[in-house]
Amino acid sequence: MKIRLGEKAVAWLALAAAVLAPAAAPAQDQAGRYPDRMIKIIVPYTPGGLVDTFTRTLAEDMAGRLGQPVVVENRPGANQAIGAQAAARAAPDGYTLFVSSQTGMILNPLTTKGLLVDPAKDLMPIATMFSTPFYLVVNSSLPVKTVQDLVALAKSKPGKLTYGSLGRGGTHHLAGEMLTRRTGTNILHVPYKGSAPAMNDLLGGQIDMMFEGGTSTLPYVQAGRLRALASTGEKRSEAMPDLPALNEIIPGFSMTVWIGLVAPIGVPQPIADKLNASVQAMLKLPSTHEKFAPVGIEMMPGSQADFARLIQSDIPEWTRIVKDAGIEPQ
Repeated sequence: MKIRLGEKAVAWLALAAAVLAPAAAPAQDQAGRYPDRMIKIIVPYTPGGLVDTFTRTLAEDMAGRLGQPVVVENRPGANQAIGAQAAARAAPDGYTLFVSSQTGMILNPLTTKGLLVDPAKDLMPIATMFSTPFYLVVNSSLPVKTVQDLVALAKSKPGKLTYGSLGRGGTHHLAGEMLTRRTGTNILHVPYKGSAPAMNDLLGGQIDMMFEGGTSTLPYVQAGRLRALASTGEKRSEAMPDLPALNEIIPGFSMTVWIGLVAPIGVPQPIADKLNASVQAMLKLPSTHEKFAPVGIEMMPGSQADFARLIQSDIPEWTRIVKDAGIEPQ
């Protein structure tokens, strides 16, 4: 598959400019009545993981602000593609939203052939939500205490250790492949439909390790059931300041994942503005920070245009990561 970076970048820049344009009067009238019924947020993972947990907190807050129920619908599978298709096919009226990340908005077109959704043409960014590093965690029974120990064990048992991800070509998979390529190890990739089933297998010893966010991992680390070896941010995580950043051990190895709210392309601008304002208000609550900061989440309040520019600016970096990880489109 030939990747045309310029076309994608232009598409996102055009969208960033479009959302700054003034809205027409009919759209303003429609926004004045919005919402008058239930809003659905599609989460492309199974219940219980980091993204699902945060989105349910957001949905509860949005319902109070907007005066209508906001429900979460889990549509796991195909590395966010199933959820993205459901969102892209929905009416662009603000009543169907979708939670996505670099995986759905950037990586899928780079790693997957035959996608039915082009995020640059079928989906529009509404609001950034948060960013988080991954934590490299292992089952506590694995006889390693450091990344160096893990690399040595993997080299002594080529093809015998396993790591879980949330699907081929996603950020979790890329982190695992970067680790194996940068360390010269052979660790088997095991994809899952969501964080919860992957974590269950990690806790049960069916897989040996995983890159995952703090909400899913740190409680088990604190309970002694998992062992954290490193975080993937550019610097150490505030949630675990004594834990080394992976780039301290493997120079240049850093990965931070952002999560955002998107919608079918064509949602009237006043409705998009109302949704963005609702998300930003929740992100700025002290209670939101108190709940999620301990697991390494950093809030990302910003405008709709900020989100579009973020996607555009991330395309070259994630394209390089895909290339470095040796992942070919399938």
